[in-house]
Amino acid sequence: MPAVSVRLRRGSMVAVLTGSLLVPLTAGAAPAAGPAAYVSATPSPSPSGPDVRPLTPDVARQLDTAVQRVMRTANVPGVTVGVWTPGQESYVRSFGVADRATGRRMTPDLYTRIGSETKTFTVTALLQLVDQGKVGLDDPIGRYVDGVPNGDRITLRQLAGMRSGLFNYSEDDGFFKALTSDPQRSFTPQQLLDYAFGHPVMFQPGQKFFYSNTNLILLGLVVEKESGQRLGDYIEQHILVPAGMKDTLFPDGSEFPRPHAQGYTDQTANGKIAETAGWNPSWGWAAGAMISTLDDLHIWAPTVATGELPDGRRMISTATQRQRLITPATPIPGAGYGLGIFNVQGWIGHNGSLPGYESLTIYLPATRTTVVVLLNTDIDHGRNEPSTLFGEAITEIISPRHVFNLPAAPAAR
Repeated sequence: MPAVSVRLRRGSMVAVLTGSLLVPLTAGAAPAAGPAAYVSATPSPSPSGPDVRPLTPDVARQLDTAVQRVMRTANVPGVTVGVWTPGQESYVRSFGVADRATGRRMTPDLYTRIGSETKTFTVTALLQLVDQGKVGLDDPIGRYVDGVPNGDRITLRQLAGMRSGLFNYSEDDGFFKALTSDPQRSFTPQQLLDYAFGHPVMFQPGQKFFYSNTNLILLGLVVEKESGQRLGDYIEQHILVPAGMKDTLFPDGSEFPRPHAQGYTDQTANGKIAETAGWNPSWGWAAGAMISTLDDLHIWAPTVATGELPDGRRMISTATQRQRLITPATPIPGAGYGLGIFNVQGWIGHNGSLPGYESLTIYLPATRTTVVVLLNTDIDHGRNEPSTLFGEAITEIISPRHVFNLPAAPAAR
């Protein structure tokens, strides 16, 4: 739910995924030795009625009102929302401005930084290598990367499921100072790991859920080593091209295709709001560097949730996809996290947050409904990320039995 998931210094469950969740798994959760040790998250009791309401003109007006209300409440400059259910009218709207300085309007065709939604692509790459027999989910990370604390015990499954016990490098004081003092600087994966490995492990592998970007940096290195390709090249060739996602990319540096929105953040050295379109996302790398569009994320939502490409071919084998969608319970009722993917009240997907941008891409299998939300700020409202506020407001209207509700946990720092 990240930014890299990238919340730099904050750990909020507000994205099950965008920050660090500092609470243990619910009672009875066992160490992640394999699927048998897991329990799937189950939605809380909810109102009766259809899983998704027909998208009538009246429902569309309700969505317009709700989205604009959240914008005003959370002071969001611009937002784009897409809602699609097969056999129904679609809902695609943009509100507000893409750039406060020029007044340029937000539009559905803009490129955006998707932060921690990158994790879904990195883990997909890993799972393809599992299908190819090149890696095993229960292999120790130490088999592939040297110098990892507890590397002989932490499995690839635990890294993908956020249960490794490794410190989150983006919460390191030195990292925060380095990034905010020069947001255009480039970081290498090893530099990011060095920030993390300067801290002791927080718990033994499998004991707790703790959202850590460090896990995905390691998995990105595994993909590179075992595929023989740069991570971005592998993702493009084996995921984006087969899925027909022509406007999604893994940037090498701070490049950002046009048109795109200006981003606004308060995750700065002095706490003042800054523009972030030119910031270098290399510090997110396998955990949060990617760029996409509304239309491409509309494709990605069902693809990642089902493991099936738009043309009917398998992106990931049925058996491996089943492993991915085992979503052990987290401390938040109705929310579970699997292998680089979450299940919140039945909605499967991920969110993303990094300085200046947030996104939410979720899919409801029961009705094959997709919701995508893209916005150009990551500034919290109270203890909630704005993408979560939008997700909740939208799903309260279209799927009252499945409300995307991720209450925030106390900030980590």
